[in-house]
Amino acid sequence: MTIPTDSAMPVVFIGHGSPMNALEDNVHTRAWQALGTRIGKPRAILAVSAHWTTRGTAVTAMAAPPTIHDFGGFPQALFDMQYPAPGDPLLAARLRDMLAPLDVRLDHEWGLDHGTWSVLVKMFPQADVPVLQLSLDITQAPAFHLELGRRLRPLREQGVLIVATGNVVHNLRTLRWGSQAGYDWAARFDARIREHLRKGEVDALADTSRWDDDARRSVPTIEHYLPLLYIAGARHEDEAFEIVADGLEMGSISMLSVAAGLDVAPANAKP
Repeated sequence: MTIPTDSAMPVVFIGHGSPMNALEDNVHTRAWQALGTRIGKPRAILAVSAHWTTRGTAVTAMAAPPTIHDFGGFPQALFDMQYPAPGDPLLAARLRDMLAPLDVRLDHEWGLDHGTWSVLVKMFPQADVPVLQLSLDITQAPAFHLELGRRLRPLREQGVLIVATGNVVHNLRTLRWGSQAGYDWAARFDARIREHLRKGEVDALADTSRWDDDARRSVPTIEHYLPLLYIAGARHEDEAFEIVADGLEMGSISMLSVAAGLDVAPANAKP
């Protein structure tokens, strides 16, 4: 059953940072928790994570997606964490049909990687909302991902929350361990993206042809930036982006998190 347009789910991009955020209580994780409370309980969640890159597009289609611990060198407590949210094979099949003629593979091997569950464990700790993951076709240009986000918009009216996770600035080679001070180039690029979002300049977000040295340092590889384009595409043109978390961690990791459509309370939101 389609939920009325005035009860559409928002769209959210989370700068997920370190997997340790799943265990920690900090200003960012508290912002994610508050966001989940504000949104209410969706019918389902479609997650787009920087950590599932493929050739071609795929969507998880299993009834019980496994929790993937796709990292190393962290405390055992992080490896012990599980996020046992159900999947939704019927919704995955509907999504495949909705995106035709794009060939979307129904995947039964991946699951929920840490880009997804380390955020959702804070936003929806009960793990009682079905979760699908949509892969990033790493062979495609940024404009493809922005347009695919636009094609996902109808899901919002069906009670599906679109959550994309990555980092606007993500340069692991330049990390300053234990430092909260950002590099000047990282701060400038982060501010540029924030300004594009404020002005609703979504096409500019996907135009990487004019990126300068600040951009190239901030985005040495594209996979952590691409999820933002899905949210930019899935946003309705009359919706403003709202910053829900911000800041640079360890010099070159942006924690910028934004949402659009939060001013519309979904029909099943918590009071």
